[in-house]
Amino acid sequence: MIDDNKLGKKITTLREAHHLSAQDLADRCQCEVDVIEKLEAGDVPPSLAPLIKITRALGVRLGTLMDDDEAFGPAYISSEQMEEVERVKSLQTAKDAGDLSYFSLAAGRPSRHMDPFIITVTPTGEATHKLDSHEGEEWLYGMEGEIEIEYGNETYVLGPGESIYYDSIVPHQVRAHDGQNAKFLACVYTPF
Repeated sequence: MIDDNKLGKKITTLREAHHLSAQDLADRCQCEVDVIEKLEAGDVPPSLAPLIKITRALGVRLGTLMDDDEAFGPAYISSEQMEEVERVKSLQTAKDAGDLSYFSLAAGRPSRHMDPFIITVTPTGEATHKLDSHEGEEWLYGMEGEIEIEYGNETYVLGPGESIYYDSIVPHQVRAHDGQNAKFLACVYTPF
């Protein structure tokens, strides 16, 4: 069980507010009902791809699930806060993508259209590739190490100071490159 399952409780609350069963929500997001039930119960750690599908199905932005605070005004993140990272392992990312840790740079900023994150990748597992897609756009900027972005039939390696911008509807996957740790800035836009 994930400690303090705020995200699972938010999914349940939003689902019930829409008078949807777990199966109804799963059908709307084209995923297994087991994924919805485990996320709501806190039995599995979440990942970005299914959360984006869930937010689309519920008509909310990604930050609604990820944020703890609903304060208005700018979202200021101090350098001390930057060192605190919430670990989020993947559900639909390949084993070789590594463990992905997301730190929201806009937590507490309601009604936003973009979700910026600092993401660290720690390589794990063996090579298995599963591409996923969702509506929206993504922009990634390499900070440390290298990551690999498989996008459709192409593979890109992103190093420090390099960036990539793409439509998320094209099947893609972001993962560790050559077994190295990496850190990158990501900005995810998901339309309502």
